[in-house]
Amino acid sequence: MNLKLKAELKNIPAKPGIYFWLNKAGRVLYVGRATNLKARLGQYFQKNIDRRIAEMVDQAADIKYEATDNLLEAIILEATNIKKYWPKYNIVDRDGRSFIYVVIPKGEYPKPLIVRGSDLKKFPATRAKIFGPYQSFHLLQNALRIIRRLFPYSTCVPRSGRACFDYQIGLCPGACLGVISPRDYQKNINNIILLLSGEHKKLVKKLVKENPIAARAFRHIQDVSLLTREDNLGETRLNRIEGYDISHLTGKESYGSMVVFENGEANRNEYRLFKIKEAPAGDDERALAEVLTRRFRHAEWPRPELIMIDGGRPQISFLTRALSAENINIPLVGISKFGGDKLVFTVKTKKPLRDLANNIKPTLLKVREEAHRFANYGRKRGAKKLA
Repeated sequence: MNLKLKAELKNIPAKPGIYFWLNKAGRVLYVGRATNLKARLGQYFQKNIDRRIAEMVDQAADIKYEATDNLLEAIILEATNIKKYWPKYNIVDRDGRSFIYVVIPKGEYPKPLIVRGSDLKKFPATRAKIFGPYQSFHLLQNALRIIRRLFPYSTCVPRSGRACFDYQIGLCPGACLGVISPRDYQKNINNIILLLSGEHKKLVKKLVKENPIAARAFRHIQDVSLLTREDNLGETRLNRIEGYDISHLTGKESYGSMVVFENGEANRNEYRLFKIKEAPAGDDERALAEVLTRRFRHAEWPRPELIMIDGGRPQISFLTRALSAENINIPLVGISKFGGDKLVFTVKTKKPLRDLANNIKPTLLKVREEAHRFANYGRKRGAKKLA
């Protein structure tokens, strides 16, 4: 443990902001954000932190930070500095997952889009503004909700002649009705571009001159709708969740589905279908065990932090035993239809993981729905993406 760096914690404020870990040569090893800089940086010196984080702390010679007025500003500055430095441990921490970006394509009534790094090639820099990379889909999604309240933009069909729901609640400036000109609409987009570019002071100065009400609102951003909970560096992270289901027609032509959610968002490029080869007809438990066993023979596929199964305690217990026999030790969670969609865990599941899974139950329900849909698709289409 670097006691010299730990001693510096007393000088760090309990404010939102970003922080930098640097090595002896002054090179940035990692950029992070925090709702509370003092508390967040203190986590790096606790016991039982992730191996890669401990490795980074051992290499570090200095910590720098930049306090911000709010978490939204910290999220944007974090992305700006990751793009500037591409720190080694920000990249390693992705573990095969794509970064997330905001893209604003050029057009008459443009709108911000959340895009994976693997899809950026669809948006040439000459035809779009690109911001990022960001590390959390959920955090970015919530940040855009706040930004849209400050600077409304349209996601509807322009000049459709019908007021969209967002227009009725003040989030759409009226492109659907044609009540705002492309020129005036672009003013809001330009403000968003300034904000996402990290030009906070420039934006405030502009707003004070052009729109004092918006300037006051911007200065008093509340972060309540952002995910302000900091992940404990020693906790299990649920960056990748895999969901599985079986579909068959009266026990014949059974197919198993594997769907993948990363940072709360479906990643359809990672979906896979399995034609059941060995399990008895109509035996969903053994079919799932076969699918999971075959899936984990693919060492080149990123490993999930959690596996979701549509089933109750008997199914979870059976599959846990089947995976243990194959030396596969990844937590499972079941969703019991007959228990009112209650989450079901094995006896050995630790409380932090139970709490985390219950906090993201809406996402787990989406995973179940996608696994069911994709399994049915595989059976009906003859499984074109077999694994």
